[in-house]
Amino acid sequence: MVFWEGYISDELMGTFAPVVVYWLYAGLYQLLPSLDQYRLHTRKEQEQKNVVPLPSVIKGVLLQQLVQATVAGLMFLVTAKPSSSSLAQPPLLVQLIQIVVAMFIMDTWQYFIHRYMHQNKFLYRHVHSQHHRLVVPYAIGALYNHPLEGLLLDTFGGAISFLISGMTARTSVFFFCFAVIKTVDDHCGLWLPGNIFHILFQNNTAYHDIHHQLQGTKYNYSQPFFSVWDRLLGTYMPFSLMDRQEGGFEARILKKIS
Repeated sequence: MVFWEGYISDELMGTFAPVVVYWLYAGLYQLLPSLDQYRLHTRKEQEQKNVVPLPSVIKGVLLQQLVQATVAGLMFLVTAKPSSSSLAQPPLLVQLIQIVVAMFIMDTWQYFIHRYMHQNKFLYRHVHSQHHRLVVPYAIGALYNHPLEGLLLDTFGGAISFLISGMTARTSVFFFCFAVIKTVDDHCGLWLPGNIFHILFQNNTAYHDIHHQLQGTKYNYSQPFFSVWDRLLGTYMPFSLMDRQEGGFEARILKKIS
């Protein structure tokens, strides 16, 4: 049994819970004090390098979430089972396996679409470059994308992961909320001590920060969970986390880029 049972359907929860979780988790980062000693970029860098104001970022994220919620609602409508009660749920181990399978499917989809958007000059210039206006990422901007990219990369990626893994609508609530939290964390720009994502995942805040750096945009395409495809296909960029003289950290590329 879950806390929403008897109040709203699993399908409705799967549609809107990721949106709520996004703003709660990203908002938490936004409300934190300066924490300059844990930042991967200085505040001056953020002001100088990012070319889009926060209100525009918020509008872009809300637009993507509107599309995501619409597609999710349609997907759940088409795939809805006669009963979504806890009795219809598979064993916990099966659900965990489905979530892991969905993680690999999402990673695979996003790696190849993401990489192609960098390699295709038209798509990069007119679509994916919008996300890279945030050279210095921050939490609220995690889903700041061109609407077409949001649809292809995140929305379709999530739908395909759900459908192929065979998870129920209830299991998808946990999977999609986890994916949202991980994506926000990857863009938070902070290397906080004890962050569980930094401990468990090599693909983390510093890993993705390399990709947002101008000299690293052709590397570290993998998102949001693992670094498998980067390592297999030669797009992994090794880096080291160094102390910055003026405070904080810097994810520094170790390989010479030709």
